[in-house]
Amino acid sequence: MKLSIVIPCYNEAGTIRRIVEAVRGAPVADKEIIVVDDFSGDGTRDILKREIEPLVDRVIYHDRNQGKGAALRTGFAAATGGAVVVQDADLEYDPKEYPKLLQPILEDRADVVFGSRFMGGEAHRVVYFWHMLGNRFLTLLSNACTNINLTDMETCYKMFRREVLQKIKIEENRFGFEPEITAKVAALEGCRVFEVGISYYGRTYAEGKKIGWKDGVRAIYAILKYNLFR
Repeated sequence: MKLSIVIPCYNEAGTIRRIVEAVRGAPVADKEIIVVDDFSGDGTRDILKREIEPLVDRVIYHDRNQGKGAALRTGFAAATGGAVVVQDADLEYDPKEYPKLLQPILEDRADVVFGSRFMGGEAHRVVYFWHMLGNRFLTLLSNACTNINLTDMETCYKMFRREVLQKIKIEENRFGFEPEITAKVAALEGCRVFEVGISYYGRTYAEGKKIGWKDGVRAIYAILKYNLFR
């Protein structure tokens, strides 16, 4: 099964080359790499055009900044693989772990696989307590609304059968994508959701972390909107 890897990026000049190299080296024989630049202004676009375009299957450039959800919507529409995974461009998640996420799909046990930072015995960088607490709260609220028992709703690593994504219309443009896609996956009749433990190498705000408290507020809104008022 071909795996499409969608990499949304915004102002990742310091890491985009390294993450693309890591994705290219991931232990998946048949893969498609799609990078979506969300109108970066830090030189990322120059690096993509000069260095990255020959290394990947496709680079798509937004003509204005829209947010991670919008970049993923663009990338998902371009994906041709039987399975599709999200890969952030910031080196917090390790592409070597794709086979772990792909295995339940290849074994026809799962349609969607979440990579959880809060289960299993993989390596984790110790960073922000309040971020961890916020993630757990949002996951708990999401679970209460979806009636599925995830441990890490906000994880970047979400892998889908492409036909699942084709049934879902993504509306959120920013980080509200995570609770939205979770709600819509949970609502799909017969959709089998799995979790696997993954490693996590979190970065600090000084190192370029972008998510903030406003995104947490939006996530609460998205959880309620897409579960209770769909």
